[in-house]
Amino acid sequence: MTLSPDATDRAILRLLARDATRSAAEIGRQIGLTQPATWRRIKRLTEAGVIAGRRIVVDQAALGFGVTVFLGIRLAAKGRTSLDEFERAVTAIPEVQVVQHVLGQFDYRLRIHARDIADFERILRRRIMTLPGVGQVEANVMLFEERRPGPL
Repeated sequence: MTLSPDATDRAILRLLARDATRSAAEIGRQIGLTQPATWRRIKRLTEAGVIAGRRIVVDQAALGFGVTVFLGIRLAAKGRTSLDEFERAVTAIPEVQVVQHVLGQFDYRLRIHARDIADFERILRRRIMTLPGVGQVEANVMLFEERRPGPL
């Protein structure tokens, strides 16, 4: 089902993107709708696939993960089997939070959370470099991230 969100739907999406725990009553009060009308709109947006889920943002530093590293990985061989084996193996590593298959200089881009640089080195040596098909690897340590929550 395709849906073209109107201004009210977009206002609901903006509020939910900032805080997905808000109730339909609270959202309704903020945009001038009743709780049932707001709930129906949220339900319609969910059923149409516009709302794909609700998530919380975990503060990695508060949990002791002070380093985020983006890894570009070029596979040594690029057959379908190589891609499947690599994807299966890399998704099993808990420190790898995001796996992106990309076009360009690298085949994959990974987002890794580590406690510190020494922890990242351990992950790189013991887990990443032993993955099937890994060829070239380039690491970029994140210095700062600005979050821009909200729908497109």
